[in-house]
Amino acid sequence: MRVLPETAAAQFSYNGKTYYFCNPRCRDRFQSNPESFLSPGSKPEPPKSDTIYVCPMHPEVRQMGPGICPKCGMALEPEIAKADEGPNPELLDMTQRFWIAAVVSVPVMVFGMLEIVPVLQLFLASVAVLYAGQPLLQRGWNSVVNRSPNMFTLIGIGIGTAYVYSAVAVFATASQLPVYFEAASVITALVLLGQVLELRARSRTGSAIKSLLGLAPKTAHHVTAGGGEMDEPLELVKVGDELRVRSGEKIPVDGIVSSGSSTVDESMISGEPIPVEKYPGAAVVGGTINGNGTFTMRAERVGRDTILAQIVHMVGQAQRSRAPIQRLADVVSGWFVPAVIGAAAITFAIWAVAGPQPRFTTALLNAVAVLIIACPCALGLATPMSIMVGIGRGATSGVLIKNAESLEILEKVDTIVVDKTGTLTEGKPALAAIVALAEFPEAEVLRLAASVERGSEHPLAAAIVQAASARGLAFAKVTGFQSKTGRGVSASIDGRVVVLGNQRFMDELGLGSNSAFDGASGRAEQLRREGQSVMFVALDGKVAGLIGVADPIKASAREAIGALRREGIQVIMLTGDSRTTAEAVARQLGLDDVRAEVLPDQKGKVIQELQKKGHIVAMAGDGVNDAPALAQAQVGIAMGSGTDVAMESAGITLLRGDLRGICRARALSRATMKNIRQNLFLAFVYNTLGVPIAAGVLYPFFGILLSPMIASAAMTFSSVSVITNALRLRRATLM
Repeated sequence: MRVLPETAAAQFSYNGKTYYFCNPRCRDRFQSNPESFLSPGSKPEPPKSDTIYVCPMHPEVRQMGPGICPKCGMALEPEIAKADEGPNPELLDMTQRFWIAAVVSVPVMVFGMLEIVPVLQLFLASVAVLYAGQPLLQRGWNSVVNRSPNMFTLIGIGIGTAYVYSAVAVFATASQLPVYFEAASVITALVLLGQVLELRARSRTGSAIKSLLGLAPKTAHHVTAGGGEMDEPLELVKVGDELRVRSGEKIPVDGIVSSGSSTVDESMISGEPIPVEKYPGAAVVGGTINGNGTFTMRAERVGRDTILAQIVHMVGQAQRSRAPIQRLADVVSGWFVPAVIGAAAITFAIWAVAGPQPRFTTALLNAVAVLIIACPCALGLATPMSIMVGIGRGATSGVLIKNAESLEILEKVDTIVVDKTGTLTEGKPALAAIVALAEFPEAEVLRLAASVERGSEHPLAAAIVQAASARGLAFAKVTGFQSKTGRGVSASIDGRVVVLGNQRFMDELGLGSNSAFDGASGRAEQLRREGQSVMFVALDGKVAGLIGVADPIKASAREAIGALRREGIQVIMLTGDSRTTAEAVARQLGLDDVRAEVLPDQKGKVIQELQKKGHIVAMAGDGVNDAPALAQAQVGIAMGSGTDVAMESAGITLLRGDLRGICRARALSRATMKNIRQNLFLAFVYNTLGVPIAAGVLYPFFGILLSPMIASAAMTFSSVSVITNALRLRRATLM
């Protein structure tokens, strides 16, 4: 598109010419590589796929762009689904081939029943088997070449045997051998139908990631330096850009509100339906939904660095991980195909010797039925399909699973160790109590304390200042501010000396002999037993009152711990705080076991001690000091409000940052593992019953033989039933 100078938003000179651009981003891209824009007559190369494709059954098989797994023959899938990836080309191709095979199979069946025109049957069957069924035969051949027998090995042998035998019979006119083109054609159509149904069902397992990707808007309103506004694609947004978010719009990237105010629906990451108020300085997350207000924000994290992008990446990686229970299916599958081929050979031999006439054709049909019905696809899909759907279900509920092993083990956990600060408590100290002595009112005690603490950077000081501001108290002018590390602070206010500090500081200043101090000391000890950090406030050498600051217990902690204990889970608090404070929190929450005053490097040893006693331990924490313990535990659980180090060390991250997420994660673990066991049961029972019936075990008793076409339909049903059962996890109730 040509841009005129009077309408241009930016320009750039190159090789003596001036080029005009509709926005600065286009100019920047031109400036970085002008030759790619200006090369005359150059024919652009077709775009190469930059998407990594993996196999759902063998995640170690990875390549750039689509393809076929050399181990199982299944079509590879994008490692990370895309919201607008369009129709699945594999599904479109298989659907077209299925309809061709289905249409051609009808006349083949009719001609077969009427025993009409074998040559015409051969032609139509060739269309169904050799053209429509070409991918099935090709994958079967590849499995032989790669020495990796799989479901397509059995399908290829079964279809190929019926087709080749019938083709030979057509030309061996003297033999008057019966032909089974209808079996080869119908089996091909049914297997293709199974592939279509399976591909459709598999595409739904990535619905969680697609819904997450759909949360991000396509464009952002970029506020220019002159105060103007222009829309630009989301991928062009840079850190530091000023963006406007209008009423009802999705927030484009992570950032900080710079002006304006609104309420934001953050249920995407918190699960809480109540909108959160946002003012200048507040953090906002890309993908969340703005309410009725309008505000501008400064972009802080864009592209792959946003919280939403990290969630999508983590979920995608976890869905491809393998649970330990998968090893059972792997071992069985490794021996299954050779065993089935052996069973088919034995079936053929027995029927060829002892079967009814015509023995050869009866033996052939029964052997083909064994090959077709014993498809190991259901067994291979049993675990990965449940894992994919289960992890996606967790992501939509604020439970991010880093690997399938953590999801499996969590069901067996009998002991949960939790950090106090930031896990059981808010991690943000707040004013808890004001005790006024003598003639000093509470408001005056708080005003004096807050005025002095404005000069301090201590977290407890911030809590006092914030409480005074919330109550609308006027701060006094302070002079001569001094801070004594580990003791307290002092300053002058209107010529009077104000001291704020702990009991040790009061003793050093000689205030311990004050008559009011004795009563204050007893009250201070009572507040400490309630889990508060206590500071004395003194004015001109006289104790004026006490300030109690505490880290509030999360509203959800008591509910979550009660639910865990009802499940028989032992909950242990592990903290570096003082024993008095830790025991006060434990009493409020009803915890029986407290490990207090534990240094960061000792937390991992506590986990080891519990493991040596035979406990399966999960550790929940949010800080850097929790990282070693999170890594040591069988399952590490990081609070989403914590540090990146904690999240990297953990197998599970709770986006909502409260312990109820552990209950949801355990419910998800139980539901997923139950689903996997159901799938494995279905797959094993199906093959355990199907192979003998196809081999003809019921014939001596009931005169029943299984047609290869019915065996093919049963094989299709087995794979689809496993995937359909896995999809039920999308509706699992987690709490």
